[in-house]
Amino acid sequence: MILARVKGTAVASAKIENLEGSKLLLVELLSATDEGLGETRKHMVAVDAIGAGIDEIVVIVQGSSARVAPGYKGSPVDAVIVGIVDTVTAFGHAHTVVA
Repeated sequence: MILARVKGTAVASAKIENLEGSKLLLVELLSATDEGLGETRKHMVAVDAIGAGIDEIVVIVQGSSARVAPGYKGSPVDAVIVGIVDTVTAFGHAHTVVA
């Protein structure tokens, strides 16, 4: 699983039938640091399975886990947003996520 921050949307007016109606979000991958979650300047597009919004911290699954996520079984997806994060504890410190 990957932690990321939603940065924007990706609009694809033409896409395969399995993905019709799916929202695509641009996310920035995050890294855990002593001060909290840090930016990596690495981005990807993920299918939104839960209704995430801009600036929210999300959990993403990739690979075979993404392809068996509810509603996407058999779809050629590589990254699916499956959770919105409230708190992260790392390096002995709890960090409340503020969108």
